[in-house]
Amino acid sequence: MLWLETLDVTLFRFINQTLSNPLFDAVMPWLSGNRLFVPLILLTVGGLIWRGRSRAAWFLLLLALAVGVTDGLVCNTLKHGIGRVRPCAALENVHLLVGCSGSGSMPSSHAANWFAMTMVAFLFYRRSWRVMLPLAVAVSFSRIYNGVHYPSDVLAGAILGAGTGFAVVFGLNATWRCVGRKWFPLWHESLPSLVPGGPLKPEPTSAAEIALRTSAPALDQHWLRAGYLLIAGLTLARWVYLASGTIELSEDEAYQWVWSKHLALSYYSKPPLIALTQFLGTTLWGDTAFGVRFFSPWIGATLGILLLRFFAREVSARAGFFLVLIMSATPLLAVGSMLLTVDPLAVLFWTAAMLSGWRAVQENSQLSSWLWTGLWLGLGFLSKYTSPLMWLCWGVFFVVWPPARQHLRRRGPYLALLINLLCTLPVLIWNWQRDWITVKHVATHGGVGKATEPLARHIAWLLEFLGAEFALLNPFFFVAAIIALVALWRTPKRDGRLIYFFSMGAPVFVLYVLLALKAQSQPNWIAPAVLPMFCVMVIYWDTRLRAGARFVKSWLAAGLVFGTLMVTVMLDTNVVEKLLGRPLPAKLDPLRRVRGYSDMARVVSQAESQLAREGKPVFVIGNHYGITSLLTFYLPEAKARVTDAPSVFCQPSDTPENQFYFWPGYRETHRGQNALFVRDTGTSRLVSDWPQRWWNGETSSLVQPLETVPRPTWLVNQFDSVTNMGLYPVLYRGHVLHTVEIFACRNLR
Repeated sequence: MLWLETLDVTLFRFINQTLSNPLFDAVMPWLSGNRLFVPLILLTVGGLIWRGRSRAAWFLLLLALAVGVTDGLVCNTLKHGIGRVRPCAALENVHLLVGCSGSGSMPSSHAANWFAMTMVAFLFYRRSWRVMLPLAVAVSFSRIYNGVHYPSDVLAGAILGAGTGFAVVFGLNATWRCVGRKWFPLWHESLPSLVPGGPLKPEPTSAAEIALRTSAPALDQHWLRAGYLLIAGLTLARWVYLASGTIELSEDEAYQWVWSKHLALSYYSKPPLIALTQFLGTTLWGDTAFGVRFFSPWIGATLGILLLRFFAREVSARAGFFLVLIMSATPLLAVGSMLLTVDPLAVLFWTAAMLSGWRAVQENSQLSSWLWTGLWLGLGFLSKYTSPLMWLCWGVFFVVWPPARQHLRRRGPYLALLINLLCTLPVLIWNWQRDWITVKHVATHGGVGKATEPLARHIAWLLEFLGAEFALLNPFFFVAAIIALVALWRTPKRDGRLIYFFSMGAPVFVLYVLLALKAQSQPNWIAPAVLPMFCVMVIYWDTRLRAGARFVKSWLAAGLVFGTLMVTVMLDTNVVEKLLGRPLPAKLDPLRRVRGYSDMARVVSQAESQLAREGKPVFVIGNHYGITSLLTFYLPEAKARVTDAPSVFCQPSDTPENQFYFWPGYRETHRGQNALFVRDTGTSRLVSDWPQRWWNGETSSLVQPLETVPRPTWLVNQFDSVTNMGLYPVLYRGHVLHTVEIFACRNLR
């Protein structure tokens, strides 16, 4: 191994230094990542789809899968497992031409991805190797020349990439030839092999068999099975993604994980079901990020199955399949199937109540449908306080759809309301014992009683809210949904399904639009309304498609492609750096809220060890419930003691501001001890000309420098001495993601 390592370093020095010349200095960084890469990819994809149609679509799908498996699973796992330091960080006098990432060196992801693409392209288009192979070799060589990889890293990446590409294509092709023949015989006749050059399409035996296989029930069975496979594949991929450790917990997830260690009837700002769900997840999988989030993909799968089966029964299985696909390409819904906050639970029970409610309003409905609707509404209330808005939606439905009013003369709706009210008892009891603190918090959070702001500020809030919804609901789907919600009222014969789903979603959306005029609103607040609005969209445009509207397919395809790209970037923003050669500024990185906290905990742990040398026990105080919860989760000792003897506390307050107010504080149990006060200062503001600096590659000077703040007065009053230990940057891939300010506090009075 020593001989091989010496050879590896010698070859690296030869390529990186001996071959150094001005031409390569200009070309090699460009090959590793440049501005033209994304436009060239888009042009290539457009050209392939224009000329190749279905063959190109399968090629692009398998290409994306191969690169995803290569980069996200194979390379990421090996980099973490091997932990080899990059030459730019391990060796001296390296001729470094690009940023030196903090990720592992073995294997090279650039080499693996390019050789995976080369292999897949060769299997579909045999002459493509004449272009793809030289490009793959050049990009791989550039990683050595630029000083960020050893030759062995590149060789390993090339072998792994080509092998993974081959395995993905032929593995899926073999699966399709086996499963497709049994489960999708009609589609299998048209496409017996995913790879060009497979067996020819067999001739059907008779016209009667053709008619039988192309009947509507047979096609619906195909789409229904395809929907089940899609849901299973998405759920497995989401669990694998969460297990990979690509992202860490968010503030709210860590906060609610702390709740799960103190189960109660309710909590300061949220009902109890989120804590119970996290308790079950961590009981199954331990106190890990995967355990905390385990039920989020499960909730996404349950939603998919509920809607798929409902559409197969009431509309068509094909429409249900594409609704599930649309959900996966909508950033707000896709991210909701990864992170476990109150929103996934609220959406699940809102949707369940909506679907059982549709059965309840049918002429020959059974009482049990109303009872189930009441139970789902009650569980929705125990998940999030937006659930009672569904009764507003029911009121709108009874007003705009006269045939449904007959149910108001029956006992079903009132029994459902009674069950819903019974489910509110845990929250009411907890709040009654605590002076109705949640009511005050929710009212303040919703903008009730806030001072009047200038008109321009209110308009800015509204535009910000609508802009966020436009992006997070996928611009293509957002526009299609708004058109459908308006156009359904212009049809001469109105569809009861459209009226019902409109009533279950549009009033909530309009309510939050009006609220955005009064106070700043968060885009996730409308989450329960999204699926009803999308149901209207799918039913309306499916009807238009059957009537001959050709543009619907093109609009849907554009939305799916655009949404998939958005979701991919949101799940791993490192893709931006790989495509453009420079990372997103930390202030604009949507994953900044789920990255860097384990490193932040290490920084705090080092400061804690330094203060502990003075001979006294040390505990930690966070300035916010979020950083308090995250440090509790990522500091091993604090995690182990979270239930019985916590060592991380939140900044105290005279009035309730979070759940920590209701639990014992440090002043009762830690007198005479030392402490660290930790404040997350973020990354400060972006400089005014950041776009130009970022485009020019000046990623290290995009934010204004931070300054330390004076010692908090309340902290000085509690300890004999308070010393500012300074600002500590938390790095991710060589860039500042967070900055924490730490104060050493001695001898609690």
